[in-house]
Amino acid sequence: MITAFLNQWGDEIAEAIIATIQMVVIALGISIVIGLPLGILLVLTRPGKSLENKYFFLFLNTLINTIRSIPFIILLFFILPFTKLIAGTTIGVQGVIVPLVVSCSPYIARLMESALLEVDRGVIEAYEAMGIKPRSIIWHVLVREARPGIILGLTIATISLIGETAMAGLVGAGGLGDLAYRFGHLRYEVDVMYVTVFILIIMVQSIQTFGNRMSARMKKG
Repeated sequence: MITAFLNQWGDEIAEAIIATIQMVVIALGISIVIGLPLGILLVLTRPGKSLENKYFFLFLNTLINTIRSIPFIILLFFILPFTKLIAGTTIGVQGVIVPLVVSCSPYIARLMESALLEVDRGVIEAYEAMGIKPRSIIWHVLVREARPGIILGLTIATISLIGETAMAGLVGAGGLGDLAYRFGHLRYEVDVMYVTVFILIIMVQSIQTFGNRMSARMKKG
């Protein structure tokens, strides 16, 4: 039975897994490049911080809250013209990267903000008293001290991205979500649906376990 299933669906499932991994890795990488600096700016420009700027903070805070308030499935369709402009297409792996990044970057920014705010203020003040430049403090003290929280935040963001790639299957993005929708739902291939869900569970559990272990290692370091 298993052999027959793999003979029929093995190639489709393998392609779906690869497409899902591609979407998550590419979107996560771009989102980190955008989200981490945004998270740092949220911390540094808030009232009472070294680069305090209430107008910039209010603008950035409002922008991030606005994007995060839009459910991904709505955002996916809402920015289709923008996606077409940037990616040149609105379908396939390439077509879903833009909405994934637009959705994930503000989320990562919030997670980074939370992790950075947990850093002991006394540690930062000690380095400031030593005359260390603010830029060095940001990268070598603030970010370094927040590494366990940052890793856990990125773990949460990665799992969230996996869920969003599943929804992206509605616009023909490919991946496990697309496979489950086209065959598991539309064609009533229940076994395909079950296998897809099982694979997603394994992926999420593996990522969460890896993230927890990495965070614990950083705390010990």
